[in-house]
Amino acid sequence: MMEGDISIEEQQRSLAAPLIFLIVLAFQFASHWIDHLKKGGSEKAKEIQLRAEIKQLLKEASSLSQPSTFAQGAKLKRQAAAKEKELAKCQDLHDKDTTLYSNVLLFSKVLIYLTLLLWFWSSPVASISQQLVQPFGRLLSWRTGGVQNNNIMIFKANAAY
Repeated sequence: MMEGDISIEEQQRSLAAPLIFLIVLAFQFASHWIDHLKKGGSEKAKEIQLRAEIKQLLKEASSLSQPSTFAQGAKLKRQAAAKEKELAKCQDLHDKDTTLYSNVLLFSKVLIYLTLLLWFWSSPVASISQQLVQPFGRLLSWRTGGVQNNNIMIFKANAAY
């Protein structure tokens, strides 16, 4: 029974490193995707169409600068201003969406990383020769197993394993 428990524990430890790597990699891809949305994602089809319409209306309004066509030019300028407001609303909505995604990603990162930290708190991260860290050995091995095989165990909460 004891040997079976040890082998299961060893299997969990052997799967932990690839699992953590995949989690961190997934968070990196998600961060990259959100950054891509923030930078280039604002060029949606609707926004491109609105910009083209605004440009066309302003071009037409500038060609109507004679006193007899002033009213038509002013009307086109008001239409362009309305389209600019609509474009600003679309951009604000996009900014709110990307901010929401960023906040959800940040919250998820913190939650997952804290969970991993608590899960692996009792596993040593490194062991360093006691001679290399002579004056700081006790500080580095705080709440650890201390010295094992003439090495300082770093960041190990308890000796449960």
